[in-house]
Amino acid sequence: MDILNPAEWAPPKGYANGIAATGRMVFVAGQIGWTAEARFESDDLVEQTRQALRNIVRVLAEAGARPEHLVRLTWYVTDKRDYMARNADLGKAYREIIGRHYPAMTLVQVAALLEDRAKVEIEATAVIPA
Repeated sequence: MDILNPAEWAPPKGYANGIAATGRMVFVAGQIGWTAEARFESDDLVEQTRQALRNIVRVLAEAGARPEHLVRLTWYVTDKRDYMARNADLGKAYREIIGRHYPAMTLVQVAALLEDRAKVEIEATAVIPA
């Protein structure tokens, strides 16, 4: 896996501008912050993010993948101001679950998510090296 950050660009914080990888691809559907029983334990953005990331790691494990195999994350949030205000806490939660591996990422604010209580949904792509 190669991190793609052009030398003349300012270094990104918490993500990569691109990733090149070869191997078995794993696509994880958008995961929200509910448990395996489809229950929300919190309405807090950071706690929902922590659970969504745990859900991603669990799905990756089904394919024999680990967090360091992630090449792309797309985050959908219902409130970008809440996201920006909680950025430090979100980063801490991210590092607790994923570690210090930063794939290519996109953040999109949406009007709503399918589940009314959901504040974040994250979809993932991973590549398990051949």
